[in-house]
Order: sequence, then C-alpha cells, then structure tokens
Amino acid sequence: MDKLRITGGRPLEGKVRVSGAKNAALPILCATLLTDAPLELSNVPALMDVRTMTRLLADMGVEVGAHRDGRLELRARAIANPLAPYERVKTMRASVLVLGPLLARCGQASVSLPGGCAIGARPVDQHVKGLQAMGAKIEIEHGYMNASARRLRGAHIVMDLVTVTGTENLMMAAVLADGVTVLENAAREPEVADLARCLCAMGARIEGAGSAVVRIEGVRSLAGAAYRVMPDRIETGTFLAAAAATGGRVKLLGVAPATLDATLEKLREAGARLALGADSIEIEADGRPQSVSVRTAPYPGFATDMQAQFMALDAVARGAAVITETIFENRFMHALELQRLGADISIQGNTAVVKGVERLQGARVMATDLRASASLVIAGLVARGETLVERIYHLDRGYESLEAKLAALGARVERVN
Repeated sequence: MDKLRITGGRPLEGKVRVSGAKNAALPILCATLLTDAPLELSNVPALMDVRTMTRLLADMGVEVGAHRDGRLELRARAIANPLAPYERVKTMRASVLVLGPLLARCGQASVSLPGGCAIGARPVDQHVKGLQAMGAKIEIEHGYMNASARRLRGAHIVMDLVTVTGTENLMMAAVLADGVTVLENAAREPEVADLARCLCAMGARIEGAGSAVVRIEGVRSLAGAAYRVMPDRIETGTFLAAAAATGGRVKLLGVAPATLDATLEKLREAGARLALGADSIEIEADGRPQSVSVRTAPYPGFATDMQAQFMALDAVARGAAVITETIFENRFMHALELQRLGADISIQGNTAVVKGVERLQGARVMATDLRASASLVIAGLVARGETLVERIYHLDRGYESLEAKLAALGARVERVN
C-alpha cells in the first residue's frame, strides 16, 4: 500500500496549476445519463473517484473515451443496465448521483446505498423524499434503493436540511420531468451552480442555481455539449493553507478566487498576504502564522472540507484557536494523528481547542479520510524530521498528483510502497 514520505522544514515556493474540481466533475459525469447525445468534458481531474464513476457509467452502457489532457468524451446512446452495485460504489458517496438521472431517463434504477469517507452520517432521506414528491416509488431493501417512475412530474420540494448531493440529484431528475420543480433550502455551493451551467449548456432550463431557491422547468430531451469543469476550490485552499503554514510564497494558477471568500478571509487573519487575479491567487507568508478560529457552515460559510487543513495550520501558529465542526459529527479523527506529531489539541464534542506549538516532530501517521490526509501532509511539511503518511488512497480520491505538485514547490516528498 502506498505511503507518502515527507521531510519537513522547507517553505513552499513557486507556481502550481490547480486541477478541476472533483465535487463538480462527479455530478457532471452523471449528467451524461440524461441524453443519448455526446458530452465532452475538459479539465476533468485524474482521480480515483473519477475513475470509479466512469467505470460505473461504463457498466451501465455509457461509452467513455479518455484523453491525456484531462478531457473525457461520454455518450449514453442506450442505458442497458440501470444498476449501481455495491462493489462499485462502496468507496464513493457520489455514486448516489446516478439515481435521479436514471429515473428521469429510464424510469427505473437500483442503486446501492453509498459509501465514502467515514466522517459521519450522511443519509439519503432528502433524495428519497424529493424523488417521491416527483412521483417515484422507492423501496430500500437489502442495502439498495430500488426506484421506479413512469414519468417524473414537477413538484415543490422543501428540503429539511441543506444537502449538496440531494440538491444535485433532484435538479438532474427535474430537468426531464413534466412541469416545473422548485427546490427550497437548496445547497448554494459553487459545484451545484457548475452542474446547472453544464445542464443548461445541454438545453435544460434552470434558474437560481447557487441560491437557496432553484427553479427547474422540465424539457422533453437534452442535447450534447462541450463543457469545462470549474477549478477545485478545496485543492486551492489546501495549497494556500500549506503555504501559510510553511511560511512560503506560492502562486496558484487556473483557480476561481470568487469561490473562496471564507477561506481567503481566514488566511488574511492568519497573517498571509494575498494578491488575487482573474484566475490566480498569490500568497506570501513570513514565519509562523497567527492562530485563527473557524466554524464550519454550508456555503458561503467556512467549508467543512477545509477544517482539517486549518487545524494543521493552527497546530504551528502563534496563540490558540477554537475549531467548531457543525456539518459532520465524526470529523476530528485527524486530531489524534496530529497529536502524534506533537500538536496540542483538546476535543470536547464538536469543538477542538488548538494551542500552537513552535515546531512539530516527524512521526508515522495514518490518514483516516480524504481531508484528514491533506492535514497530515501539511503537518509533515512543517515538522522537524521525517513524516510517513499511511493509507494515502484516501488522498488519491481527491488530489491529483499532489506529491508532484508539492515537489515542484520545493517540498521534499515522495511516494513509497
């Protein structure tokens, strides 16, 4: 099993290009199920989750052509097998996103309850509730959601809680439904808006994506399109946090600064100097950062996917910080591993108090989920001596060529088996 060996103590310096967003690419890949016309996607990241999704689509009968430049060509001329089996989806929660498109296109679907990172309960009840309001019959048995519908119809759906995949699933189902669907308390994440832009390029009629109320007017069919996936704001934030923690100077290219307001504000509080371009961010930091407290919240609040990286930054910062996790109830597992590196962290419920120390010490640590992996890498970059991060298959789910990009910035990091 692969590991990352990191020798810390060097500030990151240089330029690096950010990849396309995993959390935008996965639902957009599922959108190919909505049409028999070709969909050409560019800026698709080469990640384990993307490979899992394309294999799942291929199992259903989708033609998939991959190119080295990050382009994918997909065409679902016919869907021979509207099934998402456990073997394919057990490692990836985003697999649930095939449910809405399959119901809309085929009138039936059998989808295994999803897996993914073990960071807390992420139920699918809002997906089921919304699809039932649109006329679907859904039974959950033997670990599968078995769904059928002669033809979905528009509905007014008020979601009990904000859910990104729930919003995306219902939006994709609604584009081919009869009549108008209104989603209230919809997720506002940029990735939701990116999916809507792709669907509109295919001929969908969607208003309000990226706000709390989304209106979808169903159409009879969708066409093909060529679409570029948005930049990954979490990868961007991870590199920025790593630069701030190491006291480096880094310029990130191919980014979307407007999607990072909460993260950028916290980096400024930490003492980093930022220069924003149309599609670039340059960060400069001197010495130890200042501690910053964060409280996670749905977009446009501080992203739960950036919480672990800021815990690593706070571990070596001046002062003490309070980190409050409001999204997932089991997302402090990285704290125990950071403690192995010498971090001073105490946890009470959904709150962690981090007292910064002058220097961490290298050690052997184990990644427990995707963003926890990133926090351990950042900690390894600032620790004295060698850090060995195990179980980095989590890392490969969400970061494309991370060790190569860090090495280009001067980090001493290598993948070992």
